[in-house]
Amino acid sequence: MKERERQYHIGCVSGDVGRYCLLPGDPGRCEAIAAYFENPVHVTQNREYNTYTGTLLGEKVSVVSTGIGGPSAAIALEELKAIGADTFIRVGTCGGIRLDVCSGDMVIATGAIRQEGTSREYAPFEFPAVPDYQVLSALVDAAKDAGKPWHAGVVQCKDSFYGQHSPGRMPVSYELEQKWEAWKRLGVLASEMESAALFTVSAALGVRCGSVFHVVWNQEREKAGLDQEESHDVDSAIVLGIEALKLLILRDQESKAKY
Repeated sequence: MKERERQYHIGCVSGDVGRYCLLPGDPGRCEAIAAYFENPVHVTQNREYNTYTGTLLGEKVSVVSTGIGGPSAAIALEELKAIGADTFIRVGTCGGIRLDVCSGDMVIATGAIRQEGTSREYAPFEFPAVPDYQVLSALVDAAKDAGKPWHAGVVQCKDSFYGQHSPGRMPVSYELEQKWEAWKRLGVLASEMESAALFTVSAALGVRCGSVFHVVWNQEREKAGLDQEESHDVDSAIVLGIEALKLLILRDQESKAKY
């Protein structure tokens, strides 16, 4: 496919976005994230891709929604990289798996199970889906200062939301249910739909990416009869993503000043 000035799906051109990008799934979340920027401007919206750009600590930054799942997230990453972005933090939601992961907590992914299809078109299945170490370190450091409950560990990524929540009615229930039990035994923290693709595509493109999630619900806590309330207030995860982005900017500036 020939290179084009305006990216086909996100509708942006070079100069529209910054080097640093936050990637929520929900287009409706972008305005709230952009409110943390200095001088935010709405750039464009096409399909599931909603883009705002502003500044943080003097650096140009953007927020671009990716929609649901690996295919649309990979498209966003490809097209953003093509116009100059190279550092990404997914700010999303997840469902808890491990019993101590409660509604309202934050989860930082240290790795992602590739139970989806997009990443298989970028890397052999033996290749691990892991975040960039610099982005992961910034997220963990920001979490330590946040004063909110958080966890860091492996998450599971899938392509089917209802394959997770209604596995028994699927013709492949035998596979879905047995693998879910394996994830539980392995201490997997949570389930979501984008990070495995984002981490693998980032490795293939040579860019940096990490993920932080707000825990909406934990179906395993529900099964165990443990108290919880469904939580949709993603502000803590957004703030954590913003603070991690600031740390990355500062560390990049310091590194650049040394050379």
